[in-house]
Amino acid sequence: MDAVILAAGKGTRLRPHTETVPKPLLDVQGRPILDWIIGALPPVERLVVVVNYLANQIEDYLANQTHVKNWTTVRQAEPRGTGDALMSCKGEVTSDRVMVLNGDDLIGRADLANLATVPMGILAHPVHDPEHYGILFRNADGTLQKVVEKAKGLTPPQLANIGGYVFPRAVFNLTLPLSPRNEYEITDAVSQLAATGPFHVVAANYWLPIGTIEQWNAAQKADVSAAK
Repeated sequence: MDAVILAAGKGTRLRPHTETVPKPLLDVQGRPILDWIIGALPPVERLVVVVNYLANQIEDYLANQTHVKNWTTVRQAEPRGTGDALMSCKGEVTSDRVMVLNGDDLIGRADLANLATVPMGILAHPVHDPEHYGILFRNADGTLQKVVEKAKGLTPPQLANIGGYVFPRAVFNLTLPLSPRNEYEITDAVSQLAATGPFHVVAANYWLPIGTIEQWNAAQKADVSAAK
């Protein structure tokens, strides 16, 4: 299995801290966010990191990290969504399966290990504000039925997509539609694959999102032992 980490974003909600440092390299308890993510990965044959904003800094970090020896970066020329970022890795992913993670959240090591056991799947965690997330609806057997973005009127808690996926390499053969946001969304790849066979919803016990200054500040005092 290969791994792809999406690390091309500008981190606008974390400004001014991200004006000179890319979000994946912001420090959490003495380590860059990206270091936590790579360190929690299950064994992978190859790591591909999608970069754009302040790409040189991320590439310098990768050259000095010791978690994964076989790594490369893909420079997303014009960021057009998470789906576009994933598809830009087609020429670099060679394994039959690929784990795809966002570059700004901490997820438990055990949760990533569980995700790695399924042919294709998505990580889920309960949230109490479902209108801010992609919400996962399941079939009777627990597999994915559909993803609804920022659904309103749902009684919390609801299971949210937390940005962790395992795809077969066939994901790169899909054609993704342009979304209303004028971007290509990775969840459209999820929906297309879920229509072809069981797409497993894997419960995550530990998830620490770091998308805002408030979340980043809170992460400095959070229990991060599950991500080690």
